[in-house]
Amino acid sequence: MNTATSYETLVVGGGLAGLTCGLRLAEQGVKVAILEKGETDRYLCNSRICGGAFHVSYRDVMESPDILMNAMKGKTRGFSRQSFLDVMANEPGKTVNWLKSKGLRFIKVGDAPHRRTTLAPPIATKGRDYWHGRGGDVMLRTLHAELKKAGATLLLGTRALNLRMAGGQCVGVEAEQNGARVNLDARNVVISDGGFQANLDMLKEYISPAPEKIRQRNAQTAKGDGVKMARAAGAKLVGMNRFYGHVLIQDALTNDDLWPFPMMDEMCCAGVMVDTNGRRFVDEGAGGVYLANHIAGMQDPLSTIVVFDHPVWDGPAKEFITPANPLLVTNGGTVHKANTITELAQKLALPAGALEQTIAQYNAAVDAGTTAQLTPARSVSSHKAWPVRTAPFYAARLCAGITYTMGGIAIDGDSRVLDANDNPITGLYAAGCCTGGLEGGDAVGYVGGLSKSSTTGFRAAEHIAANRAR
Repeated sequence: MNTATSYETLVVGGGLAGLTCGLRLAEQGVKVAILEKGETDRYLCNSRICGGAFHVSYRDVMESPDILMNAMKGKTRGFSRQSFLDVMANEPGKTVNWLKSKGLRFIKVGDAPHRRTTLAPPIATKGRDYWHGRGGDVMLRTLHAELKKAGATLLLGTRALNLRMAGGQCVGVEAEQNGARVNLDARNVVISDGGFQANLDMLKEYISPAPEKIRQRNAQTAKGDGVKMARAAGAKLVGMNRFYGHVLIQDALTNDDLWPFPMMDEMCCAGVMVDTNGRRFVDEGAGGVYLANHIAGMQDPLSTIVVFDHPVWDGPAKEFITPANPLLVTNGGTVHKANTITELAQKLALPAGALEQTIAQYNAAVDAGTTAQLTPARSVSSHKAWPVRTAPFYAARLCAGITYTMGGIAIDGDSRVLDANDNPITGLYAAGCCTGGLEGGDAVGYVGGLSKSSTTGFRAAEHIAANRAR
């Protein structure tokens, strides 16, 4: 074990949360080091390959706190910690403006509110290199340059292993660096290494009985190290059973041209989702993130199919920057097509009678405006229910695509880590997608990974800097 090296603050993880926190600390004169297990300066992480939209529950981060608060409450429906909601209603716009002052550029992409503040240049719409020299890649490179100017230390090839605790206080990190164990001393430690989506054991513990049947729609670098370290140090974990992701075609498990795009959300929210018995099993109107979670939680996450007709294929399936129609087919996905529901059932090895009955009952409820009386109920407040009656008919087998886990370390409004009694653990902070208590719950409420990461990282830095002399 090498002798200890001292810093005022150690930040674990070099994604957006960690770089925001480290840079904000450094520009205020705090001696800070960022520990990143990636070994080169273009290390992979979710921040680098992200879509680039900064939003709060699909509202622009620059909108008023009241609008942002209402949007979050509408999505999370009572799950979120109020202090977390307060921060995310009041701080994201301020944080984005600070990021702009550091050289990040944003543009408006389309008319939707959640795309008004999108990283420039925007990601490409096709190809495995869709992020190279764009969006998150440029963001991280820009922040790296600013870190160097501010005097922060970026320790590449350094993986945090354990938190060092003394008398209930965090006093540093034990890490692995270039194959050797090192002790790093610090007055404060900020965990910001992302969720646990790439850790199959943790996914099986919290998310799915068969995580190997879920498509990793992410950088596959977030193994839950920070969450595990915090748990071992007495931190409270919250909301661990939910994730942000999208519904994908099942071929995405073996075809890299079918993830992260195109997504199946729009067809699923417009059409009818059935199991291998030809029966509906979920509220299609609840949205793609909810549907992906429901699919992942099934005993067999590969047992689901979406059925829709030509108006959906020619309508909602085309309504995205990277549209499912035609990309599902041109990229090699299997979309079944038939002139009758019976013929479609035969192609999918589904019981024809059951599928015909399911579609007939669904269509009748859509016509009568009684979809809420279906079993399960079908909501229409967010996504219109389209009938399935105009040939040709289509179907595709589905899988859940996981981007990041929503649950994690409980924090307060200053990003301080909380113990089982909701008391801050001295010297320990957390930021970004390793935190819990904002997103998830029964409604699988989604707020936004980039906004959460940058804002909580900024808040942690502000609190640390403000309390240096105490």
